[in-house]
Amino acid sequence: MSRALALFIVAATAALSGCGYVETSPDSYRNPRVDPDAQAAQRGSVFGDGGLDILGGGKKTDQGGVGIGVNSFLWRASLDTLAFMPLASADPFGGVIITDWFSPPEAPDERFKVNVFILDRQLRSDGVRAAVFHQHHEANGAWADTSVAAATQTDLENAILSRARQLRINTAAK
Repeated sequence: MSRALALFIVAATAALSGCGYVETSPDSYRNPRVDPDAQAAQRGSVFGDGGLDILGGGKKTDQGGVGIGVNSFLWRASLDTLAFMPLASADPFGGVIITDWFSPPEAPDERFKVNVFILDRQLRSDGVRAAVFHQHHEANGAWADTSVAAATQTDLENAILSRARQLRINTAAK
């Protein structure tokens, strides 16, 4: 048994000796083609000059964004406008809000679903898009898609923009 253990230790040592660190002289790193740090400095960062800013890092932009990938006024206004509907998904970095189906109490045989897409980091009228889906309950128990007037989507987008303007004015007044 001790002979097998000794053989294993010798084999493991030989295998691991190839993984050792070889130190080179500092002179070999003077050429930026060889020095990885110099190469990285020349290339720049994938995430831009400021680096990766996941949680905001205390930076506040004039568009109202701290730590999210879209305009914070549009984001907050969208959540406020859709507060009566249950949320299925909300992605502040991608700017996508998806609600779950909602049936108004006065019309239980109808249901609605809304998808909101925030498209810009600036507070602009074309920075938000909404998609509204409508279904009605058929006699056989299934839900059937029905068309939604284009004005419904436009009205929802305008409601979000109005709320975003209110939020911005309230923030500027403080």
